[in-house]
This record gives sequence, C-alpha cells and structure tokens, in this order.
Amino acid sequence: MTNLDEMEYNGLLDLEGAELCGDLEEQNPPISLPNQSSDGALLAVDIGGTLIKLVYFEGNEEAKSHGRATGGQLKFVKFQTSRLDECLEFIRSKRLLYGRGLDSGSTSMNVKIKATGGGAFKFADVFKKKFGVSLDKLDEMDTVVTGANFLLKKIPNESFTCMRGKRTPVVVNQQNLFPYLLVNIGSGVSMIKVMGNRKFERVTGTHIGGGTMFGLAKLLTGCTRYDDFLQLSQQGDNLVLDLIVKDICGELVCQKQGLSASTLASSFGKVLSSRRKLSDYKAEDLATTLLSAFTYNIAQVSFLVASLLRLKRVYFGGSYIRGHASTMDNISYAIDFWSKGQMHAIFLRHEGFLGALGALLSNLNLKNDDMIFEDSKESEFNNDSSYTHDGKLTTELSEDSVFPYLLVNIGSGVSMVEVIGKGKFERIIGTHLGGGTILGLARLLTGCTSYDDFLELSQRGDNLTVDLTVGDIYGEHGYPKIGLPATTTASSFGKVTSNKLSDYRAEDFAAALLNAFTYNIGQISYFVAKLSGLKRIFFRGTYICGHAKTMDKISRALKYWSKGEVQTTFLCHEGFMGTLGAFWSYENMGIHDLAANDFIKEVLLSAPYMIGKAQVSPTMNLNMKNESSLEEEVKRLRHNNVELRAELERLKQENNELKSALSKLQINNKSP
Repeated sequence: MTNLDEMEYNGLLDLEGAELCGDLEEQNPPISLPNQSSDGALLAVDIGGTLIKLVYFEGNEEAKSHGRATGGQLKFVKFQTSRLDECLEFIRSKRLLYGRGLDSGSTSMNVKIKATGGGAFKFADVFKKKFGVSLDKLDEMDTVVTGANFLLKKIPNESFTCMRGKRTPVVVNQQNLFPYLLVNIGSGVSMIKVMGNRKFERVTGTHIGGGTMFGLAKLLTGCTRYDDFLQLSQQGDNLVLDLIVKDICGELVCQKQGLSASTLASSFGKVLSSRRKLSDYKAEDLATTLLSAFTYNIAQVSFLVASLLRLKRVYFGGSYIRGHASTMDNISYAIDFWSKGQMHAIFLRHEGFLGALGALLSNLNLKNDDMIFEDSKESEFNNDSSYTHDGKLTTELSEDSVFPYLLVNIGSGVSMVEVIGKGKFERIIGTHLGGGTILGLARLLTGCTSYDDFLELSQRGDNLTVDLTVGDIYGEHGYPKIGLPATTTASSFGKVTSNKLSDYRAEDFAAALLNAFTYNIGQISYFVAKLSGLKRIFFRGTYICGHAKTMDKISRALKYWSKGEVQTTFLCHEGFMGTLGAFWSYENMGIHDLAANDFIKEVLLSAPYMIGKAQVSPTMNLNMKNESSLEEEVKRLRHNNVELRAELERLKQENNELKSALSKLQINNKSP
C-alpha cells in the first residue's frame, strides 16, 4: 500500500480544457478538468461565519493517459458552519483526503488542506483532531480575487447578466477584463477593485449584508434556513410594508412634479402608520420587504463606489446570492436605474465559491504564472486632491463660505440635495433606509411606538449580542492585513442564531438597529459628497435633530469614512446648529424655499420600486390631499416657522448670556 509520506498530497492543477459541464442551469455546475491527474487528492475549504464552502476534485474511474488516471470534475458543496460535523463526515465518507491507492488510515503530520476564511483559524484544531491534518491558511481577499479571475479568464459562459429573470451570458474580453469592481456578498459585504492578475485593493465594505438579511429574517419570519427565506420572498408583496412616493403625496402631485409614483421612499415605512403587530403581517410580505430593502442598499453602495472609481463593470459574488432570481433582478435593476444604463451588474455561476476556488488554485504549477497572485494592497479611496489633508476644518460659516454643501434630510427615507447657492439646489440621490426603516423595524422587533422610546431603549442595549464582529470571525487580532480591528462590526444582526424574539433583549435590538442604519446613512452621505466634490455635509430631519446618540453615531461614521476630511454639521429646530453652538437660518443657507414653500419637492427619492406584485391601496391619508389641503399645509408650516424663529431668538439671547457668563468667569480666573 502506498504511504502518504511517499506522495505529494496536493497534486498540481492542470487547467487546460477546463469548461462547465452538466446542467448549466443548475446552481454551481461542475467544472470539467479533462487533463487533471486523478492520482492525488485536491480539496480546499472556505470557512465563513455562516457557511462552509468546499471544492474538491473527483476523478474519472476509467480514464487513463500513459498509465495514469486522468480527467474528472471540480465539484462544489456547502454546509452550515454551525454543522461542521456534517462537513467533516462528508470529507471522510468521500475519502477526499486520499488519492488513488492511498490507505484511508494513513496519516501524516505534513498533510495540509488549503483553507481560507475566518474559520480556517477558528477550527484548525478540529481538523487536526479529526483527521490529523493541518490547515494551510490563505488570505481571504487573495483567494476571493484569485477565484474570480480564474472563472472569468478560464471558464467560458461563467458570467452573465440577469434582468427580469432572464439570464444573458457575458462574453469576457480577455484584453479588456481589468479593471473591475468585485462585490463579495457574505455575512457582510466587501468591495474590491481588481486591476490585474497581481494587483487589487479592498476599497471599502458595508456591514449590511447577507447576514443582516438572514438575521432579521429569522426574527421576523421564523425562517431557520436562508433558502427558505428566499423561497418566502418569492411569494410576498413589499407594498404592504414599504412606503412609496405615491403614499406620501398622492398620484396627482406626483404627475405635477414629474415624480415616479412607484419610487420606494422608505422600507418598512408603512409600519409607522399601522397599528398592526408583527404577528399581523404575513411572513411572505416581511421576507419580500427585507430582500428588496437590503439588495437595493447593496446595489446603491456598489454603484457609488464604482462611480468613484470610474468603473463600468461590477461583478457580484458571495454565498448570499445563490443564483436567486429576485436577488439578482433587484441588484441589476437598481444598478441600471442609478447609472442610467451606463453600468451593468454581472453575476457568476459559482459566486459563493470564489474563496474556496482561489484556495484550491494555490496548487497551480508555478510555471503557469498567469494565475498566480502576489500580496494584495488594501486601502480606502480617501486621497482625492479636492480634499484638504491637514485634518483641520473650520466650523466658522459665513454667507459666502457656506456654499456648496450637501444637505441630507433624514425623514422616513433619506434625500440628499446639493445646495450651490441661494435658491440653487439639485437633488442628487436618496436612500430608502431611513428613519422610517429604523422605527418600522423597531416597532416590529421591540414594540416601540415612538422614536424617543426607541432611542431611550437603545441607550440601554448592547448591539454586540446580535452583531457579528471581525473578531467573531477572525479571532482576537481581527483582520490586520486590511486594518480591521476585532471590534469592527462585520455584519449587523449577523450573530442571530435563534428565530425566537424572546431569546434576545429588546434593548439590544434597538442598539443594533441604531448602529446599523446610522452608519449606513453616514457611509452613503460620504460617498455622495465625495462623488460631488463637496466638503461640507449638513444633516436635518425629524429622525436626527436633538437626538445626541443619533448625531454622535453619524458623526463617527463620517469621521471614519472620510478620515476627518468632511465637515459634519447638524441643523436642529429649523434654524440653529445645536451641536456646534452656532446659529444659522435656512434662508441664509439658501434653502428657505426648499424648507417651506416647495416642501413637496422634498419627497424622498431613492431606490426604484420593482418587486411588489399588487398595487394595494395605500394605508396613509397623505395621498388624498388636494390642492387646498396642500395650501393649508404650507400655512401650517409657515406658522411653525414663525414660532421656531421666535425660539431661535430666545436661544440666541441665551447663547449671548452664556458667552457673557463665560467671559466673566475667565476674567475672574485670571485675577490674582
């Protein structure tokens, strides 16, 4: 019997003639390797926070060349990380650690399995104890990019677009493949600019990813498997819970203002006007709403990042896509919508196995150097020449210096307006994940009926009981190669394992919701400001003003993303900036009309509506307003404006008194 020590365990890969085989419509079809030797064992694993992805070579039984068995297929299988024992049993039963002629009882301290993902560190001892083998740990980003480039360069018909359920193969121009943006959707989302076979950089990421969808799906729908959640989402109608533009201002006003009545304004926004409890909603509608909310958000962030990097091709990978038609439709439609058809979302048939494939490809013969990757470079795109680099930003504003700036209005949704002068402004973009989303989800998860109650609840909570951190995945040292400490949130709600609300504290849900969506608003605001070349961002809206914790989290997010290069200011109670102790009127900021007379134009424009199956009757009364009621609303707002201006004068006087008292105190302190 041949001894394992007498033979090289990791045989070299021969990729000549590699192609898809079997049913090309099935998810993760096998890849034929007609010239690969079947004598050695080929196995690689990618152990993530939620899934274990395994790629292995299965040789043909009878095919031989020059006396050696040749030919076979690369096969793909996944397991829940929480069910590691099932993966280990599969490896044992398929004899994947042993090549032909090897004794399954043979072991060696030198045997290694190619492995990537945070679990490669976490579960290394388990593999050693079970099989007596070591895990050859490879960097996750390196393997993901290696796997993607292998598929795009070597496997015909691997990539495709998907619109309205129709898949269209993409012929990859090998001379024009690079650069592209790779969006890897796992528990969280990583975005990588790939510039060549040996050069790439992780430019950013978001903690609102697949783990967020699945975590909330468990709590809201009772699903325990992600595939069950996807199946549910196919049967629901998000219009039951989502607020669209027509619900806010009515179809007649939409027509007059040239607005799309079906534009999604606020995910879960209708929950605010309803007295219904979580148990009153259908699981299918909740699932559809979750899917649309977060796939649109991932697509929007991807679009903004690609625009900043001036990339037209965006490839999507990751284990949370799963070839699911609605997931791909949402992402494709949103990318097309925001880019006005100038950018395309492209998907991969083996989207969830990029890391495992990249790990397997480390077995390549070094002579085949067009698929060997050097160490990557990771950086944030924050060194634009249009930004100052001394880290010093003045908070002194004058009528001449305030323009231009980005105005971010946080209502049920979020609208972003570039103000370039008095009465000169232009809406740029918005996001459907706003205050209505936060409070809508909070009402379903915690029973809160007001934003103040929610904020008070969040003060007593700990988001780390439900949020997955980098340390949970990679250990106490985090992911130092790309500068992510262990305490960084990797996936909001990614640590949720139970589908019972009673297993968690309402306070922790509140803290996690506030953390997730304020950081998301901060990230998108920064990207929009940078894309527009703006250095100042003003925030206003009922879901932010006067709430210290909300403002603090958005400020921290902006400071993190911009490295302190963007000035963040909050406008509170119509006319004063409370957090800076400075006072400024909307009129002086050039947005008086925006704030009052043309208030209807502030309808929150964000993600396009696409999923809802039925045009159900709106649950809010705002869409029934006629022109006379609009005039009354304007009068009411003007009256409120007068009252708030009086409040402003009072605050100015109080401010002067405080300054005077401070001055006297300083004089007294200087006295001998």
